[in-house]
Amino acid sequence: MASMPKVGSEFQKYLIQYAIPTGISFASIGVLFFLKRFGLLYQLFHKVEESSKKHGGEIVADVLKAHNVKHVFTLVGGHISPILVACEKIGIKIVDTRHEVTTVFAADAVARMSGTVGVAAVTAGPGVTNTVTAVKNAQMAESPVLLIGGAAATLLKGRGALQDIDQMSLFKPLCKFCASVTHVRDIVPTLKKAFQIAQSGTPGPVFVEFPIDVLYPYDMVKREIGMKDKGPIGLGQKIVNWYLNNHLNNLFAGAWEKRDLTPLPVLRPQATRRQIQKCAELISRAKKPVILVGSQATLPPIPVEDLRKAFENLGIPCFLGGMSRGLLGRHSPIQVRQRRKEALKDADLVILAGAVCDFRLGYGRVFSKKSKIVAINRDKQQLYKNSDMFWKPTLAVQSDIASFITAVVQTLPGYKCDPDWVKLLQSRDMEKEQANIAKGAEVTDVHLNPVKVLNLVEDMLSDNAILVADGGDFVGTAAYILRPRGPLMWLDPGAFGTLGVGGGFALGAKLCRPDSDVWIIYGDGSLGFSIAEFDTFTRFKTPILALVGNDASWMQISREQVPIFGSNVACKLEFTEYEVAAQGLGAVGLRLDRTNEDVMDKVLEKAMEEYKKGNSVLINVLIGKTDFREGSISV
Repeated sequence: MASMPKVGSEFQKYLIQYAIPTGISFASIGVLFFLKRFGLLYQLFHKVEESSKKHGGEIVADVLKAHNVKHVFTLVGGHISPILVACEKIGIKIVDTRHEVTTVFAADAVARMSGTVGVAAVTAGPGVTNTVTAVKNAQMAESPVLLIGGAAATLLKGRGALQDIDQMSLFKPLCKFCASVTHVRDIVPTLKKAFQIAQSGTPGPVFVEFPIDVLYPYDMVKREIGMKDKGPIGLGQKIVNWYLNNHLNNLFAGAWEKRDLTPLPVLRPQATRRQIQKCAELISRAKKPVILVGSQATLPPIPVEDLRKAFENLGIPCFLGGMSRGLLGRHSPIQVRQRRKEALKDADLVILAGAVCDFRLGYGRVFSKKSKIVAINRDKQQLYKNSDMFWKPTLAVQSDIASFITAVVQTLPGYKCDPDWVKLLQSRDMEKEQANIAKGAEVTDVHLNPVKVLNLVEDMLSDNAILVADGGDFVGTAAYILRPRGPLMWLDPGAFGTLGVGGGFALGAKLCRPDSDVWIIYGDGSLGFSIAEFDTFTRFKTPILALVGNDASWMQISREQVPIFGSNVACKLEFTEYEVAAQGLGAVGLRLDRTNEDVMDKVLEKAMEEYKKGNSVLINVLIGKTDFREGSISV
């Protein structure tokens, strides 16, 4: 016999909310609570269409389409099949991957590159738990991602159903909004709210779970619900049947009534006029200003090209990080790439345009005590990160970055930064760049010099190339050598430092920009997380180029572990033939090592030829050790 739900605590809340303030009798409140708790009042005014073949998945698909969703990334499961089938019917592309974590990484890339919400849908239990790392990464990278999760039927929650776990508790610390849809009529308002919250304020991931009985048609749910209607039925079974039938009707009451699908307004913090004027005054007085630009600067609503023009109009030297890499193009006179620490020590004004004082800025210790600091961030906690320890903002502004910068520029017509200061930083930059080029000429112990390889790749990258960074030591080197050609052409995990983003990020990027050359810069360690997605690239005809720095090691860790502890334990890999593995997954595999060093350019040209034919290509580059990143930290 199915047991009734416990309603004691709910009834107490109902009494406190209605009975005590209004003076209505407990008996009346009890009746009202009973009617509301079991949906009887709602069912009086909203009918159940028992003959309808519609299902909740169709409503989900309609909401996604109304919110301009073009792709849903998934790994299929019976809990979510209605959503996937309905999306396909109305033209939303369903992209199934080889691991659930890839679905969220791909959705994250779509969110960053399109300015909309990226969507992933996974089945209940292990399908959902497999996404946790990617959801946390999206939270820390401030990416608006909607994760749709299947769930056990509403009546079977907590009763040992297949793949039934407490998913809500798992995601509440990771997401801005979590909801479980328990009636078909709630699908539209719940999803609209999720979309709004994902994009408002500081963007981030949201989670909505759909119990399986909310998604399937009425007749199927009725068959599975467990009512006994044959043979002798006692009083107890009649009560159970009433309860189950009422639950079913409440689930579908008003399910197919027309609802407004229009997206809710996105709310973004904005600066005051006084804050804008104060920042303009600080800039006008500064002799040696610098701007540190973070990923948040690339968020909507201001187009990235408008932000780029604003920075160029100011003429203040800029250091770009995260998604802002490429914002100023490949060769900008105001972009500085090298010797940031020296520049910050000399600067009399530092503008943190979305940059955060975490480990990347030494928790704020990199600033000169004489510098005035303007911090702009949508997130109040990030805005003041470590300001109680190592630094203090002269002006702290909780605002959208691009809106603030463009407004400040409008108050400074004709302003230009001191050209001597710009030239000084440019000369330091050039000096370091020349030293990096010289490093490429050194001969390594075995195989190829990674700096030499990356310099060659830099010279051949097209103007529309998108770079996906997934790795440690090799990718750290690439960040100094490779120059993104334009805004939103660099994708890295962000502050979480997650390995394994490559397959998903590249998939999302290629689907958003099908005409762009999408490169994954892999370490040989990180490649292992998503090499199976070459099968996905092949199946969906989304070719990518992968450059693997293969030093047979987790080098970023080994670089410190060996000299400190005298052991290379757990750091050693092999010079594996990854190009062969890629071939087995439908890609073209190429190899670079000492044996064909003199024709490296020909091998890279071959890779581009195959790519233009529609093939994914993996170039397995066997590299030796250099001291290029000596002193870099891994913790």
